[in-house]
Amino acid sequence: MKIRFSLSIAAVSALVFTACNQETTAPAAAPQPTKVVVEADTSVRAELFEDPHSYSREESKVTHLNWEAAVDFDEKVITATAVWTLEEGHDDTVIFDSKDLQVNEVLVDGSRALFSIEGDDPLLGSALVVPAPGAKTISILYKTSPEAEALQWYPAELTQGKRQPFLFTQSQAILARTWVPCQDRPGVRFTYEATVKVPKEVLALMSASNPTQKNDEGIYEFSMPQPIPSYLLALGVGDLAFIPLGERSGVYAEPEMVRNAAYEFAQTEDMIADAEQMYGPYYWGRYDMLVLPPSFPFGGMENPRLTFLTPTVVVGDMSLVSLIAHELAHSWSGNLVTNATWNDFWINEGFTVYFEMRIMEKLYGVDFADMLEALSYDDLQKELAVMLEENVAATSLKQDLKGKNPDDGVNAIAYDKGFHFLRLCENTVGREKWDEFLTYYFDKYKFKTMVTEVFLQELAGVMTQEQWDKVGVEQWVYGTGLPVNCPFPASNRFVVVDDAVAMMLNVDPDAADARSMAYLPQESTIRWTTQEWLRYIRGLEAGGATEGHYALADGNYGFSGSPNPEILAAWYSAILKTGFEGYDNDIYTKKVESFLGSVGRRKFIVPMYQSMLEGDEKRQAWAKKIYMDSRASYHPLAQGTLDALFAEQM
Repeated sequence: MKIRFSLSIAAVSALVFTACNQETTAPAAAPQPTKVVVEADTSVRAELFEDPHSYSREESKVTHLNWEAAVDFDEKVITATAVWTLEEGHDDTVIFDSKDLQVNEVLVDGSRALFSIEGDDPLLGSALVVPAPGAKTISILYKTSPEAEALQWYPAELTQGKRQPFLFTQSQAILARTWVPCQDRPGVRFTYEATVKVPKEVLALMSASNPTQKNDEGIYEFSMPQPIPSYLLALGVGDLAFIPLGERSGVYAEPEMVRNAAYEFAQTEDMIADAEQMYGPYYWGRYDMLVLPPSFPFGGMENPRLTFLTPTVVVGDMSLVSLIAHELAHSWSGNLVTNATWNDFWINEGFTVYFEMRIMEKLYGVDFADMLEALSYDDLQKELAVMLEENVAATSLKQDLKGKNPDDGVNAIAYDKGFHFLRLCENTVGREKWDEFLTYYFDKYKFKTMVTEVFLQELAGVMTQEQWDKVGVEQWVYGTGLPVNCPFPASNRFVVVDDAVAMMLNVDPDAADARSMAYLPQESTIRWTTQEWLRYIRGLEAGGATEGHYALADGNYGFSGSPNPEILAAWYSAILKTGFEGYDNDIYTKKVESFLGSVGRRKFIVPMYQSMLEGDEKRQAWAKKIYMDSRASYHPLAQGTLDALFAEQM
């Protein structure tokens, strides 16, 4: 359906103000469109801010959390008290989201109170309903389940140091409710303080102000003065060391990894400065990072003050630090200006990818950024090819996820299609004007929530009618697939790579001189980055490389023995679709099994399993065996994705 916008700026501003926390003042009026107000036949309605993934209500919101907790590694539970401060003028009944929590007692303004737990939805959990007319605080005494989806309990033997266990949380999208009873929706922000007791042998950290070393009591206090949504609540506990990177940044990791991580992320301070120069102040005080065990299902998680990172980016050459740029960019897009519901997830991720590219361009130059953009375009095209066959509606930026898992929206549409839309907007209005607009946007809506329709109204203020139509804004946002005017990113550095791919594919693998004919001299490849090698591997796959071609490539460049998980995962994902084994079958088998058994990042393991499931029955059976052996070490989010994959394919 084609939708256009005519809602007055005043109405939009009033709506956004009422839809977010009241600690801010009403935003100033947006600039009027340069020429023509974009015509419309709909308006921004309050229901656009209604969250289908939360039982909580707009009429009864929380503003502050005081959390006291004890972490029990033996029982794999957290016993805690959550004291919530309520917004003045709330309804008589306050509702919290909970899932698999053992609620033992509820206090209203310090006195025991009645409560009920209603519903048991497999996705949403239950509603914790508390009658609290005129109350100022609600205290909830509870204990988590050992199977809480947000909590990953890592035994000591699976950590790098093998001395102490590890615990980390992953609250996004709607898993905070599995470890804290809360109003688990991105449209509700709150400040928080916490006191956490852990074994004295480990260090506790949160998305808040943090200690840098252990104490003898094992009791740590935290404060987060900036309001955050529940999905940014985070806790990490383990045998950790800290190395500062500058005045505002540092890295936590196991002692065995912390120095390597500090080297890898040495340019973090420069990234912060570059980001501030482009789009305004960094509002979160510090930007520290925590390197997690390899079961972490994502590349990173942008928890304020404490970004969580996969260890797979610590490769020794700083070639994967675009991930740091991405998570840092979330300090503006996502953490500062937040999607009001998961239907508008692209508001978080599309902006963040765009900002990430700008940071990388500023730090490493246009040629490097061009490579990242080209890979982003490739990722988008690959995912679109599948989605257009299986779920066309899911290829729109604006989603309707009611009744669905919001994780369904975590895909290349939100990230890459969102980025290319914003890049097209920049190309259309000009970089200088676009940067002025984004600086204004981040400032006006800081610590507020955003829906697509409000953003489009702001966008109408920076574009002429002619520019709006040229971009095809509504088609990009509400239409399916990829519009034909999507910018095509070209990389000068990939020209050489693509030539090398063509040289390989034009060789007869059985020819006596095949290896030398397909070999690009080391002086040509010695400075290749991870991105160039990824392009090479993807090029072989896209070009229909045979087993013989893969054997030549492996012999020439040693992909199977790469220490870089990004390269290794891409290589395995390509060759596992074929019968290629590269070398001794036993060695090959052990390498694949070792990788899948030691890495839990979904970006890597899902494509590898997919490739195996596309093979013959023997390879499918092998995939199932590896998964059954490795499943317990994966995060519940990865388990859910892979369970569905195997159920579909097997």
